Amino acid sequence: MKNFSLISRSICNNPFLIQAIMEQEVIYRIALSRLKGINKALAQHIHETVESLETFFELPESQLQKITGIKGRILHEDNRQTALQEARKEMEFIRKGNIEPLYFTEPNYPQRLLDCIDAPPLLYYRGNADLNSSKIISIVGTRRATEYGKDFCETLIRDLSEYFPQLVIVSGLAYGIDICAHRCALRHGLNTIAVLAHGLDHIYPANHRSTAVEMVSHGGLLTEYTGYHRMHPAFFVARNRIVAGLADAVIIVESREKGGALITAGIAESYHRDVFALPGSIQSESSAGCNHLIRRNRAALITSADDLVEAMCWNAPQKQIVQRSLFPELTNEEQIVTNYLTQKGEGQINRMTVDLNQPLSQLLSILVELEFKGVVKALPGGIYKL
Repeated sequence: MKNFSLISRSICNNPFLIQAIMEQEVIYRIALSRLKGINKALAQHIHETVESLETFFELPESQLQKITGIKGRILHEDNRQTALQEARKEMEFIRKGNIEPLYFTEPNYPQRLLDCIDAPPLLYYRGNADLNSSKIISIVGTRRATEYGKDFCETLIRDLSEYFPQLVIVSGLAYGIDICAHRCALRHGLNTIAVLAHGLDHIYPANHRSTAVEMVSHGGLLTEYTGYHRMHPAFFVARNRIVAGLADAVIIVESREKGGALITAGIAESYHRDVFALPGSIQSESSAGCNHLIRRNRAALITSADDLVEAMCWNAPQKQIVQRSLFPELTNEEQIVTNYLTQKGEGQINRMTVDLNQPLSQLLSILVELEFKGVVKALPGGIYKL
């Protein structure tokens, strides 16, 4: 007993030894996650029936079968040894890339994902955002985003950032709505997470690399694939389950009738996540998928941040009226219009003439002046927004 105490003290006083022991455990976790056919439920069963992961990789196959009750190639010794070799290589990549492995038994693993039956047992993360933040939403949509969809993203994220500065935005770094959501989040000071369908040794698409680099300091990059894992079409579908499972709610902003975003919506629905969709013109192909979700009651209609806040029962502080001190050059008439748009979110010119009791010509003159000052933005249909 005395010798054991001395050994324990020597380990505790040797940080290099502690580091080596911790790294070896990470290697075992990576190796387990690399075994073909492994999932979170099976990994959990192995933890509950085998003394340690070290034991799992050292015991003969026949003995493991008796202990775990598992049969099949997953326990073959050659498979386990190959997984260990690959895991040691991955450990080198993790060290060099400042990557954090997130194992399902650890508190830093995204806890929302633990509710999902097909969650990966191990994730690789490069970033600084809290994956267990109190409020996380996923925003996805078509790769062929229109100005309508992009403008909605901008307004939604801007308004949510005013309500919840700690909100985290999740998407997939793809063209269209995904990259728009990431960039809007960065622009308005929110952390944003990209879930990748490949390893962290490269970025796809390459055009989004600069945004991805910025996200490492204001959010992060997350994947279930090891560092040098190549892309495969199936990985993009698999990636969608993480996009859905990480969040409290999933918002579909524009999708074609058979768009990939609809897969994410279906997965989110199976996870009992709230799903929202932006309605659009029946003439627009980019809105066909969203309109279908709403029509089939598979998604709630969303037109503003307030719709989301109300549906999620989030306690949001009241928006502050824009103070004149922010725009010292505004006249009294311009300030009245600015305050109106702040309260309403947007204003349609004909409706504004009634609500503000101002002649159309006078109101148009004020709005044009505000547009020149960069205070308001004119949109199609006589709509004005701050």
